Amino acid sequence: MTNTLTRIKKAGKNFEIIVDLDEALRFKKGEANFVEAEGDKIFTDSKKGFVAPEKDLREAFGMTDVSEIVKTIIKEGEVQLTQEHRDEEQEKRFKQIVEFLSRNAIDPQTGNPITAERIKNALEQANVNIKNVTVENQIKDILDEVSKIIPIKLETKRVKIIVPAIHTGKAYGIVAQYKENEKWLDNGDLKVGVSVPSGMIIDFYDRLNNVTHGAAITEEIKG
Repeated sequence: MTNTLTRIKKAGKNFEIIVDLDEALRFKKGEANFVEAEGDKIFTDSKKGFVAPEKDLREAFGMTDVSEIVKTIIKEGEVQLTQEHRDEEQEKRFKQIVEFLSRNAIDPQTGNPITAERIKNALEQANVNIKNVTVENQIKDILDEVSKIIPIKLETKRVKIIVPAIHTGKAYGIVAQYKENEKWLDNGDLKVGVSVPSGMIIDFYDRLNNVTHGAAITEEIKG
């Protein structure tokens, strides 16, 4: 168990709680329904042991219920991360990138897969900055850097899509990052060609169907 400080500023005052780091992060992500503050206390300064007066809690949070205030502080406030936690998360993201590329990337000169060890070494040599975002939102930048070290190319699936006009607002953000071409039809529908990494195609279809309620027409382009 690793305790950490979580704090927020409301109504011009600082409020702090001491909570278990893992529990707080699970709650913040919506993976838990409850988290308990150490000593069941809300502080104005935890280092000095200053407990927040009830009148300050009522003014800032509209209540004095500590358990509910703890939830608000975690949801809306800043959970301080330990260096150990940051290092673990960075290592986890690094492994995800290596796994994704080893499954989906090829050497364009030979057409052969690239081993995880070779990818790992290339990522380290290129000193790639792996961000705290999804693989799909950073893979292009990562490939740009890795390709300076080794020849690499993602295996992709090309798809033609027609998105009904009523759904283009929500769907555009999903298709835009993969689009090769687009055409807006007279009736407002969007006709777009995309190239999606093979390892992401199922997730891509799921997200597209979710926002269009299955109304998007898709056709994979062979060859």
